[in-house]
Amino acid sequence: MADILFVLTGSDVWTLNDGTKHPTGFWAEEAVVPYQAFTVAGHRVTVATPGGVVPVADRASLTDPGIARALEGIDEIRRPLVLAEVDQADYDAVFYPGGHGPMEDLAVDDDSGRLLTAALASGRPLGVVCHGPAALLAARTEDGGSPFAGYRLTGFTNAEETQAGLADRAPWLLQDRLVALGADYEEGEAWAPHSVVDRNLVTGQNPASSALVAAGLLKLLQA
Repeated sequence: MADILFVLTGSDVWTLNDGTKHPTGFWAEEAVVPYQAFTVAGHRVTVATPGGVVPVADRASLTDPGIARALEGIDEIRRPLVLAEVDQADYDAVFYPGGHGPMEDLAVDDDSGRLLTAALASGRPLGVVCHGPAALLAARTEDGGSPFAGYRLTGFTNAEETQAGLADRAPWLLQDRLVALGADYEEGEAWAPHSVVDRNLVTGQNPASSALVAAGLLKLLQA
């Protein structure tokens, strides 16, 4: 049995470029589907958030009754650890769900950045999906660069953000920032499942990619 750390956003808003607080949180499917895959495989999940805040699901992600019911059954989400107090070395894998919340807090969270840097360097499986890769922006090497520079990865695309209706109000776009940090960004078809594996890093483009990321992490855990 492996111990898997889920790092979720603690924010329930995303500040747009006009100062508007857009209601958000984490995207339920991106937590539920991997959680189910990991626990069915016999693994144990622990949740952490900045400040130990109980994370909130984006209401738009709860339209599927099955996902909403499954989320209610995940007790770990209601009792998260304080991210700053978490030791990455205590876990066999780390996973970051998305939602727009990470664009608000995890993208600039130093504790999360240190954890991601350590997770990548450890060689243990690290999974990130949809807007979750916003958290990669806070990771730094000793020389101030990004540990993810040169890695093949994906995340929510500019095209998807545009089709979702928020690109013109976003203070920045995730795809642009991932390219700027030096990542080898791979864009798949909008809204279709798309996952990229590079060494111990498994990334997914959108909510539909959650199962692929979970499968990729499980494969690495079994290696």
